[in-house]
Amino acid sequence: MSTLQSARGRAAALAALITVGAVCAGDAVARSFPFGPHTRSVNDLGNQFVPFHAHLWDLLHGRADGGLLLNWQSGYGTSFLPDLGTYLTSPYSMLVGLFPRDRIDLAVYVITLLKMATAAAAMTWLLLSLRKDTGGRWWMAAVLGGSYALCGWSVVEASYNPMWMDGLVAFPLLCLVGEWARTARRPVLGPVVVAVAWIANFYTAYMATIGAALVLLVRLLLEETAVRDRMRALLRAARAVLLGIALAAPVLIPVFLGSKHAYPGWTKEFAPAGWADVFARTLPATYSFFTPAVFLGSGALLLACTLAFNSAVPRRERWLWTGLAAATLVSLQWAPTHLVWHVFATPNGSPYRQTFVFAGMLVIAAWICLSYDWPGRRALLGGGAVVAVIALTASTSDLVTDWTFPLFAAGIAAVAGGLLLARRGKYAVLAALLLSGALIGQAAATTAYADRQRLGRLDDYPAWGEPQSERAAAVAKADGWPRYRTDPGRDQITGNDPILMGGQGGSYYSSHTPDVYTRTLAALGAGWTSNGRSVQSLDNPVTDAIFAVGARVRTKPGQHPEVTRADRTPPLLTVRPAGPAGRYNWNPFRNQELLLGSQAYDSPVNGSCPVGSEVFLWAPNYTGKARLGDNEQVTLRGGQPKRRAALTSLGTVNSPGTTISYSRGNPRTTVGCLDRAKLTAAVDRLKTTGPVSLKVTDSGVRAELPPGTRGTAVLAAPRIAGWSCNGKLADSYLGLVAVPLEGKATTVDCSFRPPGLKAGAAIGAAGLLALGGLALLPLLRARRTGRQVQPSGAPGPGNGGGAP
Repeated sequence: MSTLQSARGRAAALAALITVGAVCAGDAVARSFPFGPHTRSVNDLGNQFVPFHAHLWDLLHGRADGGLLLNWQSGYGTSFLPDLGTYLTSPYSMLVGLFPRDRIDLAVYVITLLKMATAAAAMTWLLLSLRKDTGGRWWMAAVLGGSYALCGWSVVEASYNPMWMDGLVAFPLLCLVGEWARTARRPVLGPVVVAVAWIANFYTAYMATIGAALVLLVRLLLEETAVRDRMRALLRAARAVLLGIALAAPVLIPVFLGSKHAYPGWTKEFAPAGWADVFARTLPATYSFFTPAVFLGSGALLLACTLAFNSAVPRRERWLWTGLAAATLVSLQWAPTHLVWHVFATPNGSPYRQTFVFAGMLVIAAWICLSYDWPGRRALLGGGAVVAVIALTASTSDLVTDWTFPLFAAGIAAVAGGLLLARRGKYAVLAALLLSGALIGQAAATTAYADRQRLGRLDDYPAWGEPQSERAAAVAKADGWPRYRTDPGRDQITGNDPILMGGQGGSYYSSHTPDVYTRTLAALGAGWTSNGRSVQSLDNPVTDAIFAVGARVRTKPGQHPEVTRADRTPPLLTVRPAGPAGRYNWNPFRNQELLLGSQAYDSPVNGSCPVGSEVFLWAPNYTGKARLGDNEQVTLRGGQPKRRAALTSLGTVNSPGTTISYSRGNPRTTVGCLDRAKLTAAVDRLKTTGPVSLKVTDSGVRAELPPGTRGTAVLAAPRIAGWSCNGKLADSYLGLVAVPLEGKATTVDCSFRPPGLKAGAAIGAAGLLALGGLALLPLLRARRTGRQVQPSGAPGPGNGGGAP
């Protein structure tokens, strides 16, 4: 191994160590999981990422209902490949299988740390590739690599969106791909790296690709070579990106089409943040959801600002890197470039998801500043003046806390002292301690502050404990799939309880929640959060009969979960008349009866239901409590479009004239009086139309019907895009999968294939063939000329080492 490679390895390891140490120290100070009692599972971390990783664990251990294409556990049957490609295709996700199932939260935490450590190591490797002759300053590359991985975007925002961390890793790796294209090296490895980055998380990989392209342009502008050679380098880079995206197509196209078929959620117009707030986010211990988290630590910030004043760096290089950083900062704030960064759509939530690319560019600028020589006092004074302007402007922001400026001042003093000591050359160890210590201290404090702030501002979810274990055990004991479904309960812990704790329930929360599913369940009275993307399970006997739910877990505060079993449950596939007798309207009770095919509700008379009937309340926009007579109060949380209260049982009428009372005003409501006898008769009719045999697979259903069966076979699963039955596209029966029957065929064979999988596989195969041809090209040329050549992945003379 060469001396340069050895230095790179040491620097990368040190950067990873700094990163992991700072994050763990910050979490320990905040007493956040796994170092204390406070949960770290806020927002989508607890609501999506932990449950989806639990489902991946089940798949890896053969315990999931469904496979890579179809998830039978969520939303009464949903497409899984888009969710897999969005949340779980990072190479690190597979590590979840090494942990116990009940330590799923720890698994996700460790995976997040490993991604951050990898990002630090990759950035360090990149820095030492951009400038190889650094005069023994490899340890400073490690500090800057750690600064990148510990940027505010990482520890404040991406820490609870682990899929974004793949973009943090992707940016320096894609910059290395650009370096290989510039120097005509590694034509096969480059596309593979691009493919892995885009498969891991296409959204942040797209942003990282833009950033890497800009870095490559600066590198080419700095070269003293012919224009033709630079254009060839650009073409090689474009080839690597296009081939890599082609290789990723089997995942990318289904993900894209999954988003296209998803319920629209909500949108908002981009509004740039105030510059005082933007500058405040460069400082430690600040928090905000709608501003760019640019914090890098005082060392990287000071060096990046010093670059323009450091005469040791060639003038052209100084101004190109400084100009790139400044232009990227402006692009974060300008609406047209904001849309370019975000795939031409303002995202739901944080509008500055590309901040990690800007952080990477600042770190590169900081490295260029010191890679030629340690900056002198005059350069540091110039950079310090810029930092002072940033701090002065930030002082007017409400985001600044009591800890911000003391931490910032201490960091600046330590960094300035460390840089001056390093310039003398005799105090390298002390300088390293000052610079790395300043970063670790500021990053740990920022991590701890963010941990506490998130708990106060975002929804939070408990780590796996006794309540989850008890409910999972109750579900497992009652499970009867595929004879019937078991719902883990309406009193949900997360929006994805079925994949977290088992069963085959109706709740489902994803970026790919199908439009048809949300609208169908809404027509039947389901509630939602997240503007319709998080659909809640319906605790209702009629919808349980429709969707073949034969067991349901119910949990009251302070009590153990109880399982309620249905007396009669229709099979997963039933036969109905040729078509429904109408369409959905505003009334969920009529819609349920329409899909059931029979009457089940009585209308209230004089405002009250008959004695013995179960009263259901429909008040989607009401937030408050409701009570039927002396029964227990029921809480509803409505307010469309963000939240929608579910159709809710108020209990049974025990005496004539019992009415409903409300804790807040007199809301607009609709009441249904469930007649259990009518429902039982309807269920019995559906059972008689069931199949002779039914087999459920990981990607479909096969049923044998009695000879001469006519009407419509209806599968109790939403008719999402991708279902085909008996060789044709499946029909829809009020939103469910349906197959018309003419009395001839006795077999119903339905299978699910995510839209875009076939096209993606074809493109991926073509990309693989092209990549294979690219790998063989040097060998073919060698045979033609009679020369011996190195393999395409090996470093050539003067190439300076291998891939990370």
